[in-house]
Amino acid sequence: MVGMNTSTQPPAAPDADAPASERIRYRLVSAGCRHHANDNIADFIQPGELDELQAEVQAKLQEVLKALVIDTESDHNTQDTAKRVAKMFVREVFAGRYKHAPAVTEFPNVERLNELMIVGPIKVRSACSHHLCPILGRVWIGLLPNEHSNLIGLSKYVRLTDWIMSRPQIQEEAVTMLANELQERVQPDGLGIVMEADHFCMHWRGVKDSDSKMVNSVMRGAFLKDPNLRREFLSLLSNKG
Repeated sequence: MVGMNTSTQPPAAPDADAPASERIRYRLVSAGCRHHANDNIADFIQPGELDELQAEVQAKLQEVLKALVIDTESDHNTQDTAKRVAKMFVREVFAGRYKHAPAVTEFPNVERLNELMIVGPIKVRSACSHHLCPILGRVWIGLLPNEHSNLIGLSKYVRLTDWIMSRPQIQEEAVTMLANELQERVQPDGLGIVMEADHFCMHWRGVKDSDSKMVNSVMRGAFLKDPNLRREFLSLLSNKG
């Protein structure tokens, strides 16, 4: 068809002085690696490039402020706004995209624990990938380990959860990604995750609903197959408020 690009050649490599985003994107595309808003791309970022990326984002945000007709030169409140927001995106609220998973020490289940464990509530912050508005909420994690499970420390659940949540995404996908990460690391007989969150794309814009929350869950293994275990998990959460 006319106008269709049928070439299978890889994209041309960017120059060494090309923007960091172009170099990183080239590596991702060349490797056939997805790089959606909620994907971690740390493996494709070389030393020093995160600083470059932050500076690039700052420059682009400065142009956004200019397009919004904000006089950042004489308005002392916005003179450093682009710098602050760039740091916030790259180093803080979207850091789960750009840094590797936190170090997590796993140890064998020597005592062969096989009773229900619940971790939470874990306070989380994320961002809606539709509007980049905050998502603030709580997560509960239920585990049913077996003798072959790899146990991890309590604080590591918090760090892994924060790493997954610190990306632009939708809540349903975030909970699934967290479940996948914990399933792979701990390998329990059962895994249940519940997340309850406020979405500021509802509070801040649109219908400006001030009361609605979103609650969703993922159940794996014994939590999915055993209604009594699932009921025990959910009832304990309701009792905790």
